[in-house]
Amino acid sequence: MSKQRIIVGLDAGNSKIRVVIAAMPENSTVPNVIGVGVSPSGGLRKGAVIDVEETVANISSALEDAERMAGEPVHNVFLGIGGSHISSQDSKGVIAISHSEIMEDDVDRVLDAAQAVAIPSNRRILRVIPKTFSVDEQVGIKYPVGMTGIRLEVAAHLVTGLVPAVKNIEKCVHQAGVDINDIIPNGLAAAEAVLSKRQKELGVVVIDVGSGGTSLSVFEDGTVLHSASLPIGGENVTNDIAIGLRTSIDTAEKIKIEYGSCIPDDIHDRETIDLSLFSKIDTQTISKKQLAEIIQARYHEIMLMVRDELAKIQRDGMLPAGAVLTGAAVKIPGIIDLARETLNLPVQIGFPTNHEGVVDKIEDPAYSTAIGLVIWGSRFQNMGGMKLDFKNIDFQKVPQKLKDFFRGLLP
Repeated sequence: MSKQRIIVGLDAGNSKIRVVIAAMPENSTVPNVIGVGVSPSGGLRKGAVIDVEETVANISSALEDAERMAGEPVHNVFLGIGGSHISSQDSKGVIAISHSEIMEDDVDRVLDAAQAVAIPSNRRILRVIPKTFSVDEQVGIKYPVGMTGIRLEVAAHLVTGLVPAVKNIEKCVHQAGVDINDIIPNGLAAAEAVLSKRQKELGVVVIDVGSGGTSLSVFEDGTVLHSASLPIGGENVTNDIAIGLRTSIDTAEKIKIEYGSCIPDDIHDRETIDLSLFSKIDTQTISKKQLAEIIQARYHEIMLMVRDELAKIQRDGMLPAGAVLTGAAVKIPGIIDLARETLNLPVQIGFPTNHEGVVDKIEDPAYSTAIGLVIWGSRFQNMGGMKLDFKNIDFQKVPQKLKDFFRGLLP
């Protein structure tokens, strides 16, 4: 009987906590989703914990729902975090090679050297992503193991987070009764679920618009070129509607979901919405066109900020595979046309792929991060729930199959 590993992704968002449980049969490389759990998220704001007790209760609730559906207990999770405290920077590492050819240990050492950069004491490196390697004078190498040279260099992309924010969310997850295998920034996790290998090679930007913020990741030549977190998300749109139309926040959220649009020109001036259908407090009638104008203004601002980020790396309008929109806040009608005009790129909505399962509700951009976390986790061999320490592995003695696995982790 083939033993299957259980992999769990926990997406700690500002409006919802989402948990996805997947099974990984030994002979498969595609995770099979067997359980999903969702709960409201009232204890997080902008990616930071503002209420520990509520966050623990919400995480526990989502875990219990997913466990009930899957029929499997959860002991370890791959945690996705976001928020404006996440930032990134590029770095370089250089080492000398003392033996005849480059080995896996040398790759580890040069990535360690890339982490030796000056970052504030209140920040922590979450991920080190190799962009490209150089051996002596030869540049543009994706995987240097087995090559001969005396000098190995790496251009790496570092993603960092604020120590207090990361520790607080870690504490909440541990108090909910599970351990953390790894922490992955939301933007990178979502990209794993919605992008194909070809899109990453050609050049693409993934824009993950969540409730509390927007994460973007730019890929080129198969690896991360740039990533950023923007402090504006779907929550800001709801706040704008509440202020602009003088409604309660709850009513604003309901009419955004029911009647929201980014194309005011397609709406007739006389079309109205009766708020008494949504609320006992708000009884006035509002203009549907005015609602669309408010929504359009905020989404246009988000896309302008994305364009500014692309301009920083000289990729404004220069990505052949275009932009992929994903996340809970991209289901608004007209967002594709708005993004296409603002970014001057081909645009599509990114739905989670690269997984199997009979759970219907996950075919939704809101689940991209949670599915991406599971896909990320499926790349790692978890032995009894413990995360492998790359530095303690003697790669000379590892079977060829496992060596191929580690090779697949590199871009």
